[in-house]
Amino acid sequence: MNKVPLTVVGAEMLKAELANLKSVERPAVIAAIAEARSHGDLSENAEYDAAKEKQGFVEGRIAELEGKLSNSQIIDPKDMADTAEGRIVFAATVVLQDLETEAEVTYQIVGDDEADIKLGKISVSSPIARALIGKYEGDVADVQAPGGIREYEVLEVRYV
Repeated sequence: MNKVPLTVVGAEMLKAELANLKSVERPAVIAAIAEARSHGDLSENAEYDAAKEKQGFVEGRIAELEGKLSNSQIIDPKDMADTAEGRIVFAATVVLQDLETEAEVTYQIVGDDEADIKLGKISVSSPIARALIGKYEGDVADVQAPGGIREYEVLEVRYV
């Protein structure tokens, strides 16, 4: 199985979700199933069916998170400064300028589970991140966007 790249922050986020699922959600579902069982006939018990469905979701998510964390490669952006030598790599923060609109944007390239465009975090598997990986300050990246090719100049690369 391939390693799942995660930043330190992303790994902590997944660990916190896993802890919540195991210590809060799982016991709540078990209690809901027990409560629904106490109401008698399970064949026509909607509460029981809903609790069992939620249990399946919770257990599936726990297994998914445990798998991701056990197969993760945790990358601290601060450690990348020496090895990346100014190149855009996973966990780097980049300042870009759209050459058509001259608008500036700042993104950090993160794992799929951490991506949140509102926070300026883009997935390493997104078209823009794929176009940026390996570029240096001053380079121009052509990004295939829904409206056609967009050109971005790399203004700055940081590892924070």
